[in-house]
This record gives sequence, structure tokens and C-alpha cells, in this order.
Amino acid sequence: MTAPADLLRGASMALAGLLRRLAGPLRGLGGFAWFVLDFLVAAVRHRPPPGHTIREAFRIGIKSLPILVIISAFVGTNLALQGFHAFRPLGGGRLVGMFVSLAGVRELAPIIAASMVAAKAGTEMASQIGVMKIREQIDALEVMAVHPYAFLVAPRLLGILLVLPALTILSIFLMLASGYVVSVAQLGLNGAEFIHFASQGIRPVDFLYGALKAMYFGAVISLVSCWFGFTCGRGPEGVGQATNRAVVVSAVVCVTSNYFLSELLYGGGP
Repeated sequence: MTAPADLLRGASMALAGLLRRLAGPLRGLGGFAWFVLDFLVAAVRHRPPPGHTIREAFRIGIKSLPILVIISAFVGTNLALQGFHAFRPLGGGRLVGMFVSLAGVRELAPIIAASMVAAKAGTEMASQIGVMKIREQIDALEVMAVHPYAFLVAPRLLGILLVLPALTILSIFLMLASGYVVSVAQLGLNGAEFIHFASQGIRPVDFLYGALKAMYFGAVISLVSCWFGFTCGRGPEGVGQATNRAVVVSAVVCVTSNYFLSELLYGGGP
């Protein structure tokens, strides 16, 4: 008689513990949803300053450009090298161009560009807004009848939506160019064949899909980073924790949602 009761008690305790663990993330998810809703209402009612948007776009693009160039170039070289060694035993070494273009255009370029922007611009968004909060500068904006979401979030969101697709296209070009150089200079492949198979592996619409992915990733990075900035704790420790969480959450959301975006855009087909 005691065994079922003990089993039920243990299951109840385990369920209660699971609910307690989920309470924090669910509360945070609900808070983020309200933040996005409030931001959309504020952006409609209050026009963001156009000069701020241009400055944010310029700052995000310039600060993310050097590391994006380096990483994209070496990712392209690794794709060419590993693709050649994978296809050569099957007699398909000349298909390296198709492999580089498929992997780079459809998947890697949007994710790499988003990761670099999250690491550079996302951390800066969270830390800047967090510092403004603990210094009560956000309260000062409200006193001056300036909506903080329209003044601080909207320019950053619009700026990243303008820049990230361009950075993604640049990343695609760098991957293909570096893959071409390695294939021809190091692996001894024919350059014309590389270009032929690279063009066969992708369609013009794939560049549009890459830009759409980049815009979605940009919206995630901007909104998540700004939200953690607005909800950071007190003092430098709170700002540091908010900055760290902003990068981690942005990266996780972008990488996990990339699968569903690829399934939606490509349908699991060629």
C-alpha cells in the first residue's frame, strides 16, 4: 500500500521541481513578449530619429567588418579543402565549387555574419542600454517625454536590418573567392570548373533567402540585446551579466531557428 503512495509522492515532488525550474524561463519569455509588443506600439506612435538609424548602421557595419572578413575567408578555404578530400575518393573532386556555394550561401554565411554582429554589436547594445539604466538616464528620457523604446531600440533595430544582409552577401563573396583560390592554387583544380559547379549549386533566389535569414537574425539580435539591457540588474555586475546573456541567447536562438528557416525556405529539397 505504501509503494504506490511513495511513487505518487515522488512524482509530485519531481513535477513541482520541474515547474519551479521552468518558472524563471517562462517568466522571462513572457517579459520579452511584452517588451516586443510595447516596442512595436512605441515605434508606430513615435518616429525614430533617422540620423540615429544611419549612425547605428554605420557603427554596426564598421565594427563587425574586420572580423567578418577574416572568418569568412578562412571558412571558405576550409570548405574547399574538406570538400575536396571528402569527394575525391568518390571521383567527385571537381564538385568542390558546388559544395562551397551550397554550404556558404544557404547556411554558413548568414549564421557567421549574425554571430559576428551578435558578438560585437549585440554586446554593445546590451551594455550601453544597461549603463543608461543604472545611471537613470532612461528615466531622464521619460521625463523629457521621449519614449526610450523609440529612441534607443528602433534605431538599433533598423540599423542592423540595413547592414546585416549586406554583410551576409559580403561573407558569401569572400567564402566563394577564398574557396576558389585554394581550389585552384593549392588543390590544382580547374578554375572554370569551380565556377561552373558553384553556379550550378545555387540559384539567384538563394541570395534573397540568405538576406531574409540575415534580417530575421538581425531582429533577434537587436531585440534580445536591447531587452537584456533594459532588464539588467544593478551595478557593473548586472550589466556584465546582461551582456553575457544577450550574446548567449541571441546565438542559441539564431542557430536553432536556422533549421526551421531552412526547412521553410528550401522545404528539405534541392
